[in-house]
Amino acid sequence: MRYQIFLFFLLLSVSNVQAEGIEFFDGSWEEALEAAKTQDKVIFVDAYTTWCGPCKRMAKTVFTKEEVGEFYNRNFICMKIDMEKPEGRAFQQKYPVAAFPTLYYIDGDGKTVFNTKGARNAKQFLDLGRTVLGKTDKSGEYAEKYEAGDRDPQLVYDYVKALNKAGKPSLKIANEYLSSQNDLTTDFNLQFIYEAMVEADSRVFTLFIKNRSSIERLTSKEAVDQKIHDACKATAKKALEFQFEELHEEAKAKMKANCPEHAEAFVFDADLNYYRGLQDAKNYVKTCNDYVKKVVKDNAKELNTLARDLKISFADDTKAMKLAEKLAGKAAKNGGLYEYYYTYAEVLMLNGKSSDALKAANKSYELAEGKANVQRSIKGLIDKIKKA
Repeated sequence: MRYQIFLFFLLLSVSNVQAEGIEFFDGSWEEALEAAKTQDKVIFVDAYTTWCGPCKRMAKTVFTKEEVGEFYNRNFICMKIDMEKPEGRAFQQKYPVAAFPTLYYIDGDGKTVFNTKGARNAKQFLDLGRTVLGKTDKSGEYAEKYEAGDRDPQLVYDYVKALNKAGKPSLKIANEYLSSQNDLTTDFNLQFIYEAMVEADSRVFTLFIKNRSSIERLTSKEAVDQKIHDACKATAKKALEFQFEELHEEAKAKMKANCPEHAEAFVFDADLNYYRGLQDAKNYVKTCNDYVKKVVKDNAKELNTLARDLKISFADDTKAMKLAEKLAGKAAKNGGLYEYYYTYAEVLMLNGKSSDALKAANKSYELAEGKANVQRSIKGLIDKIKKA
């Protein structure tokens, strides 16, 4: 059946619950087309070259972002193709590339849905993805049949799936279907529950957990864990949107109860997002300190990320900036990369420590030797520190 084939390819693409950034498909172009057709997804192609500066920037500062990875991993088959390698030259025979990067969106039949030239920042790249999803949104077709009274199970399943893909509410339709069923344990209905389960604060989530072992039989433990994580994350996001603390606590509690091996990192991430969204510096700093102590420890990349988040979100809070300085300094010392010293220099400058900031910026410049574009940016920071 269609849904069984879909499940097979779904298992090939399920990402680790802890993953950040885009996970690029490492199969052939033909395999990507097959996966896209089976999963009813569009292929995103980053057509790049190794020498292209904007390509490198996107790879480093956009594709690695958690929110970008979450969106693109869920909605697209993602590929990076070097246009100067044989597979890149073969790609260009059908899909013209005149500038780098060129961002292509191609459906499972190999037809171009959309393409554009030039790098994008994270927000622009996410907006671009949403535009493409809008072009492939089939929910309207299913809605018309559904409103006309068609309740064929496959049509309702496809309708719910299309709504989820387009980021539109689907729980009402899902609940109407599930309420009409006498036996929820058939393979089709279990697959329906799997597709319909998008939020932790829902009846469908309860049904999902009740039938978890049977759903794992059809999919896998990894796929089920991922669905639980995504549903809890959606509820945590809704809690922030409505500033509803009880809902925030519910998301964390359900993650702890149903996916305990991934709960600690989830809870810290949810709390950090929640307090940052509320601009609650006191609780953000407290959570940040606990997160470093229990999870991050000496991880330079994570320390640097936290320092940058503190700098961006709480630049006017003394305690937050004191912590940012501590974390950035530790990241620079442990990681020794120019970007970590750059963050450290920025934080020191904001904290009024111009002399130390200049030393950190100069160290960043030294470590970026051979990267002309990077050194130009660092030189700008050095000039700014001197004028402070």
